[in-house]
Amino acid sequence: MNKEFKKRPYRSFGELWADLRFIFSNYKKLHNMKLISPDFRERLMLAVTAVYGCRYCSYFHTREALKTGVNKEEIARILSGDVGSFPEEEDVALLYAQHWADSNADPDPEAVKGLIEAYGDEKAEAINLVLRMNRIGNLLGNSLDYLLYKLSFWQVERLET
Repeated sequence: MNKEFKKRPYRSFGELWADLRFIFSNYKKLHNMKLISPDFRERLMLAVTAVYGCRYCSYFHTREALKTGVNKEEIARILSGDVGSFPEEEDVALLYAQHWADSNADPDPEAVKGLIEAYGDEKAEAINLVLRMNRIGNLLGNSLDYLLYKLSFWQVERLET
C-alpha cells in the first residue's frame, strides 16, 4: 500500500470473509442488540470509526448519533479519540471499542474479560456484534477510498491538501 494513503482498508478478501463469517455465524444473536440503547450503540460505532477513519461512516454515524440525542460535543470528543469521560455505564465499552479497533478486532483477553464482567455475556456479545458490523462498514468504505485513490493515480490526497 502506498505510504500516502493513511486509512485502514481491508487487506484481503479473506479478511473481509472472516468478518462476514463472524456476522453470519452469530446472526441469531443479533436480537441481543436491543440490549444496547440506540445512543449507546452510536457512541460505540463512533469510537470504532474514530480509529478506522472512514469518512462515510463518520458522516453517517454522526447524523444517526444526533438523531438519538447524542450532542455535538460528545460526538466531537469521541471522533477525536476521547472516550474516557462518558457515563460510567458506558466507559468500559467505549474504551473496549477503541482498543478492539486498534487491535484489528483481536482485543487483549483481559479486555474481553473486563467487558464481560461489566455487561454480562449477552450484552458483551451484542457489543462485539455492533463493533464487528461497524468494522465491516468502515473497512469497506476505506477500501472504496483506496480504490478511488489508486484510480486517481494517487492524486486524490494531493488535491485534498
